[in-house]
Amino acid sequence: MTMSSRHIGQSIAIARDYLAQHPDEARYTDSVAFAVVEDGLRCRVEGPNGATIHTDMPAGVGGESRAPSPGWYLRAGQASCTATLIIMRAAELGIPVRRVEVVVDSESDDRGILAMDGGVPAGPLTVSTRVRISADQVEPHALRDLVEWAEQHSPISDALRRAVPTSVELESAEGDPS
Repeated sequence: MTMSSRHIGQSIAIARDYLAQHPDEARYTDSVAFAVVEDGLRCRVEGPNGATIHTDMPAGVGGESRAPSPGWYLRAGQASCTATLIIMRAAELGIPVRRVEVVVDSESDDRGILAMDGGVPAGPLTVSTRVRISADQVEPHALRDLVEWAEQHSPISDALRRAVPTSVELESAEGDPS
């Protein structure tokens, strides 16, 4: 087990112990993502600690493809979240993972986002996750269990699997007539 794996495993054990003693601190409000349309369909999204990403849409719907689409960031988030959870769980279990690769792709139907057919959802129709993992002297079933655990506990995969209550509020921008 590497020094980093030991540190991750110890950190998780400390966090679990703390939350077991302080369950009222387990629930919190996540950091916000603040999006501003910069030009056309290009958005700048800001987050905590100066984090910034840009999104854009393909030319076929009026964008300029100058940045990944928001849907790509969703898949990127799911891929990196699953990979992270694999490493976290492996560190807890003492599994010496050498490499983890996660590929997330999806199938969509543009008729949904373009409101052409009420029976076609705007979001992905299917999502597929493929994991390639290597670890020294670990049985394949143990790696499968590790990957399945990570997928079940990934916050992003969980949000995609179940109906998460959502809400939208409209605020008028200062100076805009309402």
